[in-house]
Amino acid sequence: MTPCPAAEPGADCPLCPRLAEFRTEWRRAEPDWFNAPVPGFGPMDARLLIVGLAPGVRGANRTGRPFTGDYAGDLLYSTLTSFGFARGRYAASPDDGLTLDDARIVNAVRCVPPQNKPTPEEIRTCRRFLAAAITAMPRLAAVVTLGKIAHDSTLAALGEKASRLKFGHGAQADMGRVRVFASYHCSRYNTNTRVLTPQMFHDVFRAVRTYLDA
Repeated sequence: MTPCPAAEPGADCPLCPRLAEFRTEWRRAEPDWFNAPVPGFGPMDARLLIVGLAPGVRGANRTGRPFTGDYAGDLLYSTLTSFGFARGRYAASPDDGLTLDDARIVNAVRCVPPQNKPTPEEIRTCRRFLAAAITAMPRLAAVVTLGKIAHDSTLAALGEKASRLKFGHGAQADMGRVRVFASYHCSRYNTNTRVLTPQMFHDVFRAVRTYLDA
């Protein structure tokens, strides 16, 4: 088996058989979709990294850009724009011209998982790409983790135990050269149930902006 490149998985990454099979199924069903591991989005010299869970089947798996094409992207990109981390018009398309300023986005798991639920083994296997993404950002100073899976995997990628910063919305702590900020995921389910409100989400990014501008 040929290993995937260190920084980004190849288009036909074979490391997680279940995800590779699911990817093949979607390629047959929707041959015009992206249907591949979704690469990071944003400049490598950014000081902020946002870590999501995994591509949505009709979102990033379709469009090829993190948080693009589903509701989570509506809230995320409007929030990033509000706090100066994005410019342009978000139109749920990778060619909408939106750019990120001093921010980059990756997912803890790069391939779309069935029912949006990666297995623990798939999370561990894909962590090599998350760790590489962190290492490749020379000016990285802050990380926002969206949801517990992304949070715990990010801490592991940083070489830290999950007990160093228990997941909870608004929690934050310094981890070596970076400060980690935890947030509930900006999914439609979380916002519809009011687990996460736009104000709560804004509060996290306001704290990040304050930290980076200090």
